[in-house]
Amino acid sequence: MKPASLRPFLPRPALRRRKQPRAYAIQAPGAAPTLQVFDSRVKQIHKERAAANADSSRRVDYLRDEIASRLCERLLDINRHFPSVLDLGANACNIARILTTTPPPTPTDPPLHTRLTSLTSADWSPTLLNRDAHLPFNSALPSHTRTVLTDPDTAPLPFAPHSFSAVLSSLSLHWINNLPSLLAQIATILKPDSPFLAAIFGGDSLFELRTSLQLADLDRRGGVATHVSPLADVRDVGGLLQKAGFKLLTVDVDDVVVEYPDTFALMQDLQAMGESNAALVRETNAGLRGLGRDVLLANEAIYRELHGGGGERGGIPATWRVIYMIGWTPGEGQPEPLARGSGDLNIKDLLEGGAKK
Repeated sequence: MKPASLRPFLPRPALRRRKQPRAYAIQAPGAAPTLQVFDSRVKQIHKERAAANADSSRRVDYLRDEIASRLCERLLDINRHFPSVLDLGANACNIARILTTTPPPTPTDPPLHTRLTSLTSADWSPTLLNRDAHLPFNSALPSHTRTVLTDPDTAPLPFAPHSFSAVLSSLSLHWINNLPSLLAQIATILKPDSPFLAAIFGGDSLFELRTSLQLADLDRRGGVATHVSPLADVRDVGGLLQKAGFKLLTVDVDDVVVEYPDTFALMQDLQAMGESNAALVRETNAGLRGLGRDVLLANEAIYRELHGGGGERGGIPATWRVIYMIGWTPGEGQPEPLARGSGDLNIKDLLEGGAKK
């Protein structure tokens, strides 16, 4: 006997509604969700447009050269020779230039670039990567190749596992959406017992500009918009490195303060660097023109009132917070922490004993 059907008793509007299936968002099995913070296509346009004007782009290399120099110092503190090194997110090959133009610590020491045999510079912006390909520092390296990378959010790194004895990255990874995935790929292409050294803008970088723009927006337009991209916090970096499989972690922070004549010069340098705002949640017309004259003038006045006046030349300070990170891939002979509970002394006893003395 067939079961009774409810179809004859349903009104016609209900029958019509049943023909429209519901759609649900389903997470793909095994795929971790990726939070999209930055617009990678817009950031690509920023860097390509900035590098197209080579003279203007070289004029604002002061920050990238300084951070690349400090990162190279950390690499050269490691007492070993590096046969193959990858500069990931090389920008305009600032690390290659620093290695070939910086004099050694003493006149009797060999040049810095002799500490490595082969350097591969890779970046997602072909125009920026090849901006200085004709300059003499390229021929000073024993072997220097350039590799153009594709979409940082979807395309994997085009390098075989265990290809490099060291990976460097200077002021580039702060624009990556899926940073955990990229760090895991870096750990894969590194040989065992090899270092990864990176420097990124983080945390409170340009906090002066953030606060002044928010107050200017609130005063002139009655609301607050995102004009400076969000950045990673130093407290998260160690966890990301550990999750990617790195050991012997070192994370430190350095504040670099640059003096500018005014806020207009600061924002113009940001555009020339290709470091303009690329957050997904942003005003699409909020460039120097899109902000509006009244907001820009209010921002200049508020910036000077809150943060100005301390410069040697009467300018305004801009603070860049740089996060340095070092991690090593696992390998034989590395020091390992003792097993939990294997200690012979109690830290409480040591502290109390010291207090009694």
